[in-house]
Amino acid sequence: MKILLLAVNAKYIHTNLAIYSLRQYALWAAAKNGDNFCGDENYGKEHIFLREYTINHMLDEILRGIYEVHPQVLCISCYLWNIRMVEEIVADYKKIDPNVHIYLGGPEVSFDAAECLQRIPAVDGVMVGEGEATFYELARSYFQYKEASDNKWESLAKEAQRFIPDGGQGNLIKDKRENIPPGCAEIRSLVFRGEDGRIYVNPLREPLNFSELPFAYADMENFDNFRHKIIYYETSRGCPFSCCYCLSSVEKSLRLRKLSLVEEELQFFLDCHVAQVKFVDRTFNCNKAHAMHIWNFLYEHDNGVTNFHFEIAADLLDEEQIALLNKMRPGFVQLEIGVQSTNPRTIEAIRRRMDLEKVKRYVAQVKRARNIHQHLDLIAGLPYEDYVSFAKSFDDVYHMEPDQLQLGFLKVLKGSAMADMAEEHQITFKTMPPYEVLSTKYLSYVDLLHLKDIEEMVEVYYNSGQFLYSLPYLLARFEGPFKMFERLAEYYREEGLFERRHSRMERYEILYCFVKERHSQDLADAHCNSHRDYIADQISDFPACFAQCLLCDFYCREKPKSQLSFARAIDCGKQQLKEVFAAFGVEREESGQYYVARFDYDMDAARKGQTVKKKGYLLFDYTSRDSLSGACAIRYREEDTDVAHCSLCDRDWGN
Repeated sequence: MKILLLAVNAKYIHTNLAIYSLRQYALWAAAKNGDNFCGDENYGKEHIFLREYTINHMLDEILRGIYEVHPQVLCISCYLWNIRMVEEIVADYKKIDPNVHIYLGGPEVSFDAAECLQRIPAVDGVMVGEGEATFYELARSYFQYKEASDNKWESLAKEAQRFIPDGGQGNLIKDKRENIPPGCAEIRSLVFRGEDGRIYVNPLREPLNFSELPFAYADMENFDNFRHKIIYYETSRGCPFSCCYCLSSVEKSLRLRKLSLVEEELQFFLDCHVAQVKFVDRTFNCNKAHAMHIWNFLYEHDNGVTNFHFEIAADLLDEEQIALLNKMRPGFVQLEIGVQSTNPRTIEAIRRRMDLEKVKRYVAQVKRARNIHQHLDLIAGLPYEDYVSFAKSFDDVYHMEPDQLQLGFLKVLKGSAMADMAEEHQITFKTMPPYEVLSTKYLSYVDLLHLKDIEEMVEVYYNSGQFLYSLPYLLARFEGPFKMFERLAEYYREEGLFERRHSRMERYEILYCFVKERHSQDLADAHCNSHRDYIADQISDFPACFAQCLLCDFYCREKPKSQLSFARAIDCGKQQLKEVFAAFGVEREESGQYYVARFDYDMDAARKGQTVKKKGYLLFDYTSRDSLSGACAIRYREEDTDVAHCSLCDRDWGN
């Protein structure tokens, strides 16, 4: 007997926690209950297989991989991003092996399991909700069924009559190798197709004691294969909040994993030096004691390599938590903070509790330490959020200066309270996954298209972290960040730039052309009414200073192998370069780790939106980088002085 747990992930770097957890629980429960249902001392290790693919794999490759295992039972984890591919897989593989039994699980099929079976004839059943115990009982049922069918088929057929809801006609069982085990009728949280073709919905099971679950990765071999992947991990299930767009609000309770177990499991990841562990706890810090214990443990056991990602509510932070976070190694911790909207009416409508002033204050306190990468999220398409309101939410969050600003779009998920609210707020959304919003009572489809364009500009020019000097300098010429990205998106549309891919160098060239071609118009119209006199004095210097901001950003990433079109004027000649390196105290053999250029404007002032002429040299030091942005350290030296200044350590030094 072979059972295959299959995952189709969004990206190669991802792993699927569900299939590891299901397998490990089944092995643990079999050993605990003395089932030994696999008939050997390995308790299923040689009978329950795992395979992971991505949505970018060819369908033929996945089908081949399944066939090489040749499972009698195929179980697949289903999500928004893979359900359409899963439907193709099961339809085609059922043609290859008509006798295979196929079960689905996961959030994308848990809330309409019966409809899923009606829609996909190749599927025999759906495991609803939390799947560990359901999968174990299903696996046990199949292993027992196989043994019984080999040794005592006739008595089993009679026993089956007790479980088939329509009375258990013996002629329903046509071939002992193809039938659903009769024990399936007693497995809670299972929806299955009976031998009569009818769909049976079993009662739901109670949530498991989360601390009784075994460690999902306990028996993994060759963990080196996961060293450079994201490992998903959870220390809690459920959520105490009731955000109507989120499925976590369906389970009102919060179950925490025993901290002694969490410590052992985190130590395993630390010892394996995995690249990143991403906690899937919906609001990690909703229980302060739990969060503080884990953060303290990680701080005390930092291996200098692994990064840990947490989704938190920023307004639940306090001075004690921030003091601990501020002590962390730069890059050790990453925080994702769902703001979603700053419109009070919207926040109330989506049943979200948030103190915006606390969010701003605590995000700023975390940011000041410059050691933690913060992602702040917004959702477009929520109730009462129109285009103007969303622009304000965008500006509010942008001014918090997150390391990344994630602009997402509402997804009306099956089973969520938002699905029930859709009619009231005239929310239309895509028929197929990911059920993304198309329009609302407050946002037209055209509005959402414009926001999509703005989202791409934010990804390219803000979230990339590659425009740390040029964006702040440009922003000072606009009413606000939303207006700036809106204008840039308009330029992309007008020039047909969305239709083609661009290299990193081209992104800089495009931004330079945008300013060069449009800056006079932008400075003259309503973008900068409150600063019109200030800016009018600097119109002539603005393009030149902005060009140098772009060059500064460009050189901050890596030593250039080729130059941007507007770089020639500030490059140093060979002899001058040699002299400047010497002035900075850099030996000739070290010069490959540095780059020098002559600048006419003060880059620190430009980052504050100011145009200040200041001739000197910038040395870009690629041996020292900011742990969050990845930008290299910059040393500045004015002409005819012996004092230089380092941007990374923020201090003066001399020869």
